[in-house]
Amino acid sequence: MGSIKSGLFISLDGVIEAPETWHFDYFDDEMGAAVGALMGGNDATLLGRQTYDEFAAFWPNADPADPFTAQMNGGRKYVVSDTLTEANWENSTVVSGDVEAELTELKKDTHLGTTGSATLVRWLLEKGLVDELHLLVHPVVVGGGKKLFADGAKVPLSLVRSTAFKSGVLHLVYAPAAR
Repeated sequence: MGSIKSGLFISLDGVIEAPETWHFDYFDDEMGAAVGALMGGNDATLLGRQTYDEFAAFWPNADPADPFTAQMNGGRKYVVSDTLTEANWENSTVVSGDVEAELTELKKDTHLGTTGSATLVRWLLEKGLVDELHLLVHPVVVGGGKKLFADGAKVPLSLVRSTAFKSGVLHLVYAPAAR
């Protein structure tokens, strides 16, 4: 049985946009281990179109000494998009059409992990497709930007575990609440 695990960097005020402008001051070995464990437990990465475009522009040219570079480039990737007709980044496949049915089928035997892709994560949560939501809550108020939780459907979640890092970041793991 597979799963979908979503991981996001998020500020105290709920912002997930442009973490490269506020996140790195808090990135340390603890967070690196948590992110590495989350990514390492996946068979493939699930991305929304915008995140796919950003990653496909960055990772093929990234430092080969960075351990994430080989994982990001060599690993299987699925990009959810109604507008992308082909995915040129190594080991990438476009998921379109009846996305809910395709992902439900795919997760029967594949462990998928999302990175970023807030619009996709919100949709996955509303459809009940996320098995674990990992929020790395940073102790900073960004003051503006795209938020993870915009207007939408109510999605009850249960806290599975929480870890406080020395940096002040909280790693919160949620699963769908029993209904």
